[in-house]
Amino acid sequence: MEFEGTERLGFLIHDAGRLMRRRFEKLGREYGLSSAQWRLLVRVVKDEGVAQARLAELLEVEPISVSRLLDRMEEGGWIERRQDAADRRVRMIFPSEKSREAFGAIRAVAGDVFEQALTGLSPSERQGVLRGLAKIIENLSDAEAPDHKQTLSKGATG
Repeated sequence: MEFEGTERLGFLIHDAGRLMRRRFEKLGREYGLSSAQWRLLVRVVKDEGVAQARLAELLEVEPISVSRLLDRMEEGGWIERRQDAADRRVRMIFPSEKSREAFGAIRAVAGDVFEQALTGLSPSERQGVLRGLAKIIENLSDAEAPDHKQTLSKGATG
C-alpha cells in the first residue's frame, strides 16, 4: 500500500539532518570544532576508553579518517590516546578535562538546535515525530547494531 508523500521520505530525512548539522555547526562554531569533531567528542565522552577502531565503526567513517580527526583533536587538547593494557597495538581514546567541560555546552547547543527544529509542533506532534523516527531506525537497523536503540533510549545529543 502506498501512502501519499512517501516517495519524498528519504529527501526529507536527509534535508532535515543536513540542516540540523549546519545549524549545529553555526551555533557551535565558537569552540572551533567541526560537526565531525563534535560527534567524535560526544561519543568519546559517552564511551570513555573506546578503542580507536571501534570509534571508526560507531561513527561510520574510515579508520584513517578517524585517525586524522583524532590527531587534530589530540593536538587541540580534546582527547588522549592510551595503549590498551591487554593489547599494546590497540589505542584507547579518552576525553580530556577540556572535553568534559565542553560536553555541557555541547548539550546546550544541541538542545537549542532541537528546539529550533521542533518549533511550531505541539507536544503530541513532537512525540509523534520522535516515535516515528525511532520506528524507522528500528525497522532499518541490523540485529548486530544495538547502538541505535541505546542512543534512542538515552536521548542522543548531536
